[in-house]
Amino acid sequence: MDGSTPGGARGRQLSPVEAVARYLNVGAFRFWFIGERWEWSDEVARMHGYEPGTVEPTTKLVLSHEHPEDRQHVQEVLDYALQSAESFSSRHRFLDTAGNVHDAIVVADRMYDESGAVVGTAGYYIDLTNTLDETRQEALDEALPDLFENRAAIEQAKGVLMCVYRVSAEQAFRVLQWRSQETNVKLRALARQLLADVTTSAGAAPALQSHFDHVLLTVHERISDESSG
Repeated sequence: MDGSTPGGARGRQLSPVEAVARYLNVGAFRFWFIGERWEWSDEVARMHGYEPGTVEPTTKLVLSHEHPEDRQHVQEVLDYALQSAESFSSRHRFLDTAGNVHDAIVVADRMYDESGAVVGTAGYYIDLTNTLDETRQEALDEALPDLFENRAAIEQAKGVLMCVYRVSAEQAFRVLQWRSQETNVKLRALARQLLADVTTSAGAAPALQSHFDHVLLTVHERISDESSG
C-alpha cells in the first residue's frame, strides 16, 4: 500500500491501472487481528469523507460508518475473521461523513508474518456507487483495447462474481477489469483461469466466499504464458 492518491495523476496521462482504479474508486486496507489495528489507503479515507492522515481508523470507527441495516452483518463478519483467522470480506453499505450512502464490496486475503502465521487480512474497498465521467471513460477505453474479446468466458466469470458478491452484471465486469489491469493480465485469460479455479472450490459460506476472495486476488499467478495471449 503506497498511499498514492487519485489527485496525484492530474496533469499527466493515466496509466491503465490508475484509469481503472479511478473508474472503480478502489482503495486498499489492512487489518491486523492482534489489537484490531487498521490501515487505510488515501482512497479509502476519502471514501469515508476524511482527508488522508486526519483520522486513525479503528474497528469502532469502521462500524460507526456502516449503514444501520448492515452494521450487524459487518460486525458478524469481523467477529468471524477474528475467531477463525480468515480474511474479512463483505458486501455492504457505509455512510461517509456527509451522510452519503456508498455501496461497496470488500475483497481481501490473509496476511502472514515471516513464520507463515496468519496475522490479519489485507485487500480492497471497491466503491460501486462511483460515477464515470467522460474523461475517465476515455482513459478507460484507451486502457482496455481487448476488453470485448472472448465474451463467453468473460460472461461466465461475470456470472460467478454476480452470485458471490451479489452485484449487477456491470459491477461484476468492473471488478474483472480492475483485476485485469492491476495484474497486467488480459481479461479473457483472467476470466478463463477464474472459471477453472472456481470448479475446484468447495465449502460453505462464509468460508466459501473467503476462499473465492483468495482465488480472485491470486488468479493471475496461475495463468501460463501460453494461455495469456
